[in-house]
Amino acid sequence: MVGKRKAPEDAEISGEVIGIDLGTTFSCVAVARKGRAVEIIANDQGNRTTPSYVAFSPAAAGSERLIGEAAKNQATLNPRGTIFDVKRLIDGKPCVQVEVNGEMKTFTPEEISAMVLGRMKETAELYLGKQVTNAVVTVPAYFNDSQRRATKDAGVIAGLNVLRIINEPTAGALAYGVNQDPNTKRNIVVYDLGGGTFDVSVLEIEDGIFQVLATGGDTHLGGGDFDQRVVDYFIDVIKKRYDKDVSEEPKALGKLRRECERAKRVLSSQMQTRVEVDSLIQGIDFSEPLTRAKFEELNSDLFERTMEVVNSTLKDAKVENKEQIDEIVLVGGSTRIPKVREMLKKMFDGKEPSRGINPDEAVAYGAAILGANLTTDRPGAILFDVTPLSLGIGTLGDLMSVVVPRNTPIPTKKSRGRYVTISDQQTSQVFRVYQGERSLTNDCLLLGRFMLTGITPAPRGDVRMEVTFEVDADGILTVTAKEEATGNSKSLAIDNYKRNLSSREIERMIREAREMADHDKKEKARAEARNQLERDIYDLKKTVAERLHIYDGDKAEVERVLRETSEWFDDNKINACMQEYEDRSRKLKDLLTKLSAE
Repeated sequence: MVGKRKAPEDAEISGEVIGIDLGTTFSCVAVARKGRAVEIIANDQGNRTTPSYVAFSPAAAGSERLIGEAAKNQATLNPRGTIFDVKRLIDGKPCVQVEVNGEMKTFTPEEISAMVLGRMKETAELYLGKQVTNAVVTVPAYFNDSQRRATKDAGVIAGLNVLRIINEPTAGALAYGVNQDPNTKRNIVVYDLGGGTFDVSVLEIEDGIFQVLATGGDTHLGGGDFDQRVVDYFIDVIKKRYDKDVSEEPKALGKLRRECERAKRVLSSQMQTRVEVDSLIQGIDFSEPLTRAKFEELNSDLFERTMEVVNSTLKDAKVENKEQIDEIVLVGGSTRIPKVREMLKKMFDGKEPSRGINPDEAVAYGAAILGANLTTDRPGAILFDVTPLSLGIGTLGDLMSVVVPRNTPIPTKKSRGRYVTISDQQTSQVFRVYQGERSLTNDCLLLGRFMLTGITPAPRGDVRMEVTFEVDADGILTVTAKEEATGNSKSLAIDNYKRNLSSREIERMIREAREMADHDKKEKARAEARNQLERDIYDLKKTVAERLHIYDGDKAEVERVLRETSEWFDDNKINACMQEYEDRSRKLKDLLTKLSAE
């Protein structure tokens, strides 16, 4: 049971207590200071999560120890000197051998974990501007006593006073419950699927008390296993096609694994992507499509395993009817996989999993809340933020249509209803969500994409669609597209859209937008002229098709101009200047006016 009140033995604790999510693939640190909202602390790269990687560069490169992004970025070039997923080894007493200064050196999992914890400690100290000693560290709910002690030992090695070891799903529940009505009794399921471990907890929340009713899980199941299934699939593809075994080449295997991980993330928002690696093995450039359906097929038994754990944990908690569950809370980056959300929704009879917290940061967030509750520095009111850059939708001609302007206070909800279909009898529309200050989407950051299906078939431009952007106080962006006439809608939740942008990057993007303002203005005008010409071609074709009585001479002239203009447009969609588009449009408009007058 986790409550609001401090235990007597904690009464003398003062100062900040950081919360650390020591993850298999990524780690995160947070703090809850007096009078402030919980703060997720970005590392020196501006990222709010840090890869749980440790590496020792070769002697020729200076024998430097690297932690986090720097370690992960060089992993494919230095596989023998890079360590990752060590959290999976902390349940026994194995040792890790790594090449340092040209010779093999042995480390325990606790030592490697201590290096990652030490980096999170340094990150917090740099942000807070003072030394930090006290911490709450999270572990999978299914960790046994030996694993918990080993994690605490790693904290001691890192110079931390680990006040508490808290289960990851319980921390996620704390993050979820901090802003809920404390007088409302709720039963929640926390589904925690991270990079290397999986946990399920059933909790009862009442009067600010979080009581764990049952836990279950698998300490060797997570996003890394999904990646491996994809890697194994492409290893077989390469064997059959090129008679090469990538599994025997560490550098090639590292390249392939990294690309498969990227592809998995892309498939959370797209139905298909390509796995591409230049010079993968012996100079061979590899490129192969991967669909979401294939990814789900490769991992179907693993997804089913997680659902079996959910069912058994509900049974252990004596939850006889799934209607007794008020919320399903998702924790861990792998819960972004659409199939996971789909299976949970089906299991709980259509109940949508909660999207109110960022799954990557929820565990550190909750750990920070517990840390504050162990001191006099209890968390205060929520800190309202603003959008650092404009948010919008990509439209025809690669134009950026801004919905939420930069510096809009959040939480906010804004809608625009100016979007229409661009083809006759169109039944689906892809919406691309961008962030940035430039007029063209190529110069902005693509955040995600989703498809609205089931659109009413009609002539081009007759179906209007409204797009709504909603950014909550936690910085979670949800985009919804809706057909105005029918109400048919589709949503995309883009968790923590600021995560990959440091303040320096934001400043750079704003500065470039100012410097390129004149250029963008001209490019926008050129794109609009191009779009107008395309509309004029369509309108003239439609007029000719609808008007049966056109003089033969006029009809031949119109068809000739239409044919020539269409051929020219196909050849000059990209490179023509604004004036050329406008001149062609003027000729078509003249013809259209003449036909309308007859």
